[in-house]
Amino acid sequence: MRLNYPSNVKIVKIPCTGRVDIMMILRAFESGVDGVFVAGCLEGECHFLKGNLRAKKRVQYVKGLLDESGIDGARVEMYNLSAAQGQRFAAVAREMTEKVRLLGPSPVKIGR
Repeated sequence: MRLNYPSNVKIVKIPCTGRVDIMMILRAFESGVDGVFVAGCLEGECHFLKGNLRAKKRVQYVKGLLDESGIDGARVEMYNLSAAQGQRFAAVAREMTEKVRLLGPSPVKIGR
């Protein structure tokens, strides 16, 4: 099955979203991305027990930091998907790409 999602979506694979930390997301913005979405296991079905719940808290924290910085916290989101939901992943990628496109370029990038 071939999934169709925007070509500007870069996938960074990690064993568990629990490994995503605040600095990883902030560095992505610092490097010039316009938005970040974290796709983790369905709630209650994390292979590493609570990794996706930790990631959710971290994403919420980063959303607050971005809002305080004037960057707009809507540029980062967390989605819970199972590995069998490839079509849903592609839909989320398209949805997030459109959302970020409407927000425009990241203010972090404009200064470069």
